[in-house]
Amino acid sequence: MIAFAIAGLTFTSCKKEEEETPTATASVGSVSINLEHKWEDEATNFTLNAEYIHPVTNDTLNFTTMKYYISNLKLKKSDGTWWTHPESYFLVDLENESSTKLMMSNVPVGTYTELSYTFGVDSTRNVSGAQTGALSIANNMFWSWNSGYIFLKAEGTSVNSSTGSYSFHLGGFTGTNSILSTKNVVFLSNSTDVVVTGNHESEIHMITFPDKLWNTSGSVSNTNTIHMPGAMAKMMANDFSNGIVFEHVHN
Repeated sequence: MIAFAIAGLTFTSCKKEEEETPTATASVGSVSINLEHKWEDEATNFTLNAEYIHPVTNDTLNFTTMKYYISNLKLKKSDGTWWTHPESYFLVDLENESSTKLMMSNVPVGTYTELSYTFGVDSTRNVSGAQTGALSIANNMFWSWNSGYIFLKAEGTSVNSSTGSYSFHLGGFTGTNSILSTKNVVFLSNSTDVVVTGNHESEIHMITFPDKLWNTSGSVSNTNTIHMPGAMAKMMANDFSNGIVFEHVHN
């Protein structure tokens, strides 16, 4: 009887210890940036191979290609420190729907109040030779003659163009005609902060308006081709990058 009592106490003690052992909590989660593409307003979806009337120039435009680089993603924590996403280069290509979702994994849990990103590819990677992934030359976004990346490529057809088509390859990372730009998005001013919890995906939703390309530059009847850095390329790129706007957060 004494032996049974001791065994019972031992079993109860072990069981209590097992019950009191805290469950491990994941210390990281993930954050995605979801890019929707719209024409002129938030009610009109933008897709390739469809006709659109430009709200400023009245040109009829049909896009066969639309792709651009977003890089150097960073999140600002509520304590003021920044978390940087490693190897942060993304090619958004509307021929590939999955590329419109930029995924950041292994983000430390916490509350994040701000997003920082770069439109284009930083100068270091522009002069680093052949690379892989989003920066692979197989993506046809690299000027071999100019040793640099095309940050945005928009191609298509238009009855307003003298050639019946248009082709804009916008790039340049040095000098006065650099089109590199860093953008900051403060979440709480328009939505809610990003709250990262373990094994969970928080979503940042943004909208891109391709029509912004021609808001200042004018009709394709005047200029239908740009294949090198310059003042017009910078103007169009700035208008486009300013047309990437924050919408809301889903936690």
